[in-house]
Amino acid sequence: MKSAYQRAHASFSIYQDTEPPEFWTNYFNVQPDTAIVKGKPFVTPSGRISSGPARVGLWGIGSKEHVRSDLLEPHLRYLVERLGLPRSELPELLKRTGAHMRFFCYWDNEAGDRVPDVPDDIRAMIETMGGTIEIDEYR
Repeated sequence: MKSAYQRAHASFSIYQDTEPPEFWTNYFNVQPDTAIVKGKPFVTPSGRISSGPARVGLWGIGSKEHVRSDLLEPHLRYLVERLGLPRSELPELLKRTGAHMRFFCYWDNEAGDRVPDVPDDIRAMIETMGGTIEIDEYR
């Protein structure tokens, strides 16, 4: 679904060089929005082929096209549900593959009157699994 401008959205990414993107596709049983192999050219967000090889492997999905909300919570809950999180074996899998798991949140706060709404249960679950939540706030 193409949507009008949203003041919030989120993405989930795994950064690592050990396994190919198909490994994570099979693990989560989800087709990625982004899949990059270290050392290979990749398609940039503008749709062009990169001028050089990727420096790191990446597998990721986003919420922007699937959730219509100016709040982060629905975007994060969508990603958690789609990925079937939490997964008890994921922390060890991240460790074994040398992977880093990140939830990246876009937060438009031009007026300066909005507070990002990351629920405590999601924050705790992500941290327990060894991931991070980053908020990129625009003013």
